[in-house]
Amino acid sequence: MITFDYLTLKAFCEENKDFFENARIQKIQSPTRRDLILYLRALGETKKLYININPQFYHTCFLTKENEEKLNLEIPKQPTMFCMLLRKYIENGKIAKINVPEYERILEIYIEAFNEMGDKIYLCLAVELMGKYSNIVLYNTDTNIIIGCCHNVGEEKSREREMAGLLPYTYPPKQYKTDILKYNGEINNLNENFYGISKAFENQIKNRTLSEIQDFMMLKNLSPAISEDFSQYTLFSKLIKYPILKNSVNEMINDYFTHHQLKILTNNLKQNLLSIAYPKYKKHTGTLEKIERQLQKEEKAKTYRLYGDLLMSNLHNTKDFSKKVTLLDWNTSENIEIPLDETKTIKDNANRFYKLYNKSKHSSEKLTELKEKTIADKKYFEQLLFTIDQADNLEILKEIKSELNEEKITEQKSIILEDYFKNYKILIGRNNRQNDLIVSKLSDKDDLWFHTKDCAGSHVLLKNPERKHIEDDIILYCAKIAKKYSKASQSPKAGVIYTYRKNLKKPPSANLGYVIYKNETEILVD
Repeated sequence: MITFDYLTLKAFCEENKDFFENARIQKIQSPTRRDLILYLRALGETKKLYININPQFYHTCFLTKENEEKLNLEIPKQPTMFCMLLRKYIENGKIAKINVPEYERILEIYIEAFNEMGDKIYLCLAVELMGKYSNIVLYNTDTNIIIGCCHNVGEEKSREREMAGLLPYTYPPKQYKTDILKYNGEINNLNENFYGISKAFENQIKNRTLSEIQDFMMLKNLSPAISEDFSQYTLFSKLIKYPILKNSVNEMINDYFTHHQLKILTNNLKQNLLSIAYPKYKKHTGTLEKIERQLQKEEKAKTYRLYGDLLMSNLHNTKDFSKKVTLLDWNTSENIEIPLDETKTIKDNANRFYKLYNKSKHSSEKLTELKEKTIADKKYFEQLLFTIDQADNLEILKEIKSELNEEKITEQKSIILEDYFKNYKILIGRNNRQNDLIVSKLSDKDDLWFHTKDCAGSHVLLKNPERKHIEDDIILYCAKIAKKYSKASQSPKAGVIYTYRKNLKKPPSANLGYVIYKNETEILVD
């Protein structure tokens, strides 16, 4: 992706200048430490100014409803300190004007507000969109003293420009470059030699004449667009191949950065969830291996019982207080040597072996019970890892996150994938929460349930409200969907089981999405 540059900021401000001036700041929200939403009311409408200073996708624009839903921005119950400070000083304030200092990536929003005494004061909200140095600063324009920053910059971070409350606000150090609008000579190394030209923009205007570049810098003949693969955006559609034209600069900024913001946030959340779920999966795998080894040791329990039985049946022809005894095993018709405690009688030795047998038997029963639970937990986390890996949007991942944190989620919040075939509705669970919801809330007894055999995958439910006979081609279609949304999606063949919903049962205290079934039919899907 390409970064937000001076020219884009300037074009955005010029496009929205009339709306900004005299707009009232109705509300301020802060979804995270690094972004703000200002609700601005002007010209009979309310718009949400979104300011993001995350170094990966710093930008500002007015949010469209569609992109706001995609970003799924969550407002925390406890606002950040900086958000509370802004609410105190500029909420209900009026924007007097906006300004972009020449060749600086700074949006200055000048605000008329009132102090605690009721006196009118003039403040400036400076939105600095400068990569890893991005910041939001509120300062008093009369005294030039900073009231607060989104994040403070101390001497250890910057010797040239400290940023904190009660310090004077200054612009970033000036770069020594040339103003291309006042230049009349050969052009080369545009980003290094001229103000306001980013590296991405330099690549777009290669082989253009000086007069053309000057027209671009003066924002003549704007035609905002995004490349077909979303790899770049431009204010001038003729500068890129296969442009998707946008109606405004704001729409271009909003669509482009929403796409990349979603991509980055989705990937980051996916990696975070994997880092939580994978160690738990490995832990259950290791526990299962230990249980298997312990169960193999407990197999000696049968030997202890055999020893006890042989000793008790040979009390009359064996000597007490012996170190060992050799007796005939009636199961194999072979002699076996039994080690004895020479301080005990044969009967006491037999009772000792019976006690060892009972102890081992009890231990085996507990281990078998623990093994069943561990297998269920392992399968649960295996399914969880699969759904995390397959998740393709932020909303699904947030559902999985709530599942890991054991938070409650309502049926209305969870958007389950739907498909249709021959007027039949098909529901597809994309995580354990949705799988559980499909089986427990959204199914009837005569619906058909599909799942890949012995393989992590989605629960697929064929709705059958009219209780019709389901034809084979419909069953095959649903089975193919079950294979597609499973770990076996790339396998040449996979077994898919299906049965009526009434044949499913969720055991008490079972993990989300876990069911046991009966009367199933298996179908092999190519």
